Amino acid sequence: MPQATKAVIAPGSLEPYISSCVALAQENLRRFSSLAEIAAREKDLNRYPRLERLSEPRQILVLDEHDGRPEPLARARAAVARGEILFEHAAAGEGTRLMLGSKYFLDISKEITVERTAHLMSQEAGRIIAPREVAAQLDCLPQELLPLSLGARHMLQLAFDLQNLARDLGESPREVLGRQHLLVVIGREMLAHVERDFYQWHFFGFNPAQVYFMVQESFHGLNLEAGKFFYDANSPRRLHNHGQMVMQQTAARQLFTLVGTHAWDKKYHSQPEVADWLQGFADKISYNIEDLDYLTGSLDFHGLGLALELGDQGYNMVMEVMANNPAKPQKGGMLAWDPELKRDVMIESFQLGDIENRDIKFLNRNFNHYPRPWVCWSRIKEQGLPMPIAVKEGFLYFQPVQGDINFLVKTAFFRRQEMRPIRNLKSPAALPLAINRMFAQDCQPGFKEFAQQCHQG
Repeated sequence: MPQATKAVIAPGSLEPYISSCVALAQENLRRFSSLAEIAAREKDLNRYPRLERLSEPRQILVLDEHDGRPEPLARARAAVARGEILFEHAAAGEGTRLMLGSKYFLDISKEITVERTAHLMSQEAGRIIAPREVAAQLDCLPQELLPLSLGARHMLQLAFDLQNLARDLGESPREVLGRQHLLVVIGREMLAHVERDFYQWHFFGFNPAQVYFMVQESFHGLNLEAGKFFYDANSPRRLHNHGQMVMQQTAARQLFTLVGTHAWDKKYHSQPEVADWLQGFADKISYNIEDLDYLTGSLDFHGLGLALELGDQGYNMVMEVMANNPAKPQKGGMLAWDPELKRDVMIESFQLGDIENRDIKFLNRNFNHYPRPWVCWSRIKEQGLPMPIAVKEGFLYFQPVQGDINFLVKTAFFRRQEMRPIRNLKSPAALPLAINRMFAQDCQPGFKEFAQQCHQG
């Protein structure tokens, strides 16, 4: 698999990264005469190199949330209250499977009805799903929800949980919120709208100087003519997956804060400034905006307590896994034992060749901690990430993944004693669950009043 060296991206100048992608394609794929030929071999090109030697994982830790040990919980709660945890929110995804545009701006109370949900689910399933079938799954009608976008819900829930934590600890909610640090990753087309959203919501109670943003860049595809790859500006623009997101974070002047009363008052931060900032955190938690369980509990103190303990032992990445359901096995990243590396590794789904879903025993739950996050940042800055490929609409795109950080740093994998299913808003089939999870969020005591208070400032 092609290996990147480093991400080199600057505002207004994407040429260094684009040039490195062209060079990687030329070096590793020059034996092919067409993109169609590459597409036909895509599975083999992305295949994990020791796939046939893998066996079931051997090093999974088990988190028992009822083990009665108060120390990890107390440590986690105190670390959050002191502002020692960086909360990263990934919201740049294109949401193509959901067919509803950017998930950040999705306001189900205004954009979704029972009838539209049934139509979208029917399109996905390839069969007619009647509105009454959808209605039978719902705890409320979509229009009965609070008029909040998914992005606003995401930010409000974290602020709401932090307020409740502060009160539990006998501290000032305003002071606890003021200590927190956020990194919000969005797409270019979302930028102005998200900035306006944060100003309108008064930064959800957070300190604007400590809310960092990054625009994840999208790229045209590569084309191939006469044995030469080139960047084709006539091809569709696409994100280079979440692995490119973390590589871009290591480049100069990618992270910025809004320092004035207008969105054009931006401060871009240098690499040394970002490195110094990251060294102030005990852990980084990486959230995805599509996580529906987050909507009633953004702070998992049991998982954080374990991550902090593992950080003490030298781990710099902690990945949660779950057992695959043998009755209805899912596709996803696979945890396995690699005898050559002599450890468990997480392997992305497109690297699994012809492995069937039923042969995946443990799945990546796509929820990661990064104890001492500057270590991962530095390693990625120095080495980059593997660069798998995808041919889409007749053009070549690189698709690095965040999970491959587990090959760069010491990584622990854990599962919970009480298994949690993966509940994400990825496709129309998840819309009834999303409506129910949003209704549960709205019904939290004090949540509606808290949202009103944030909007009023």
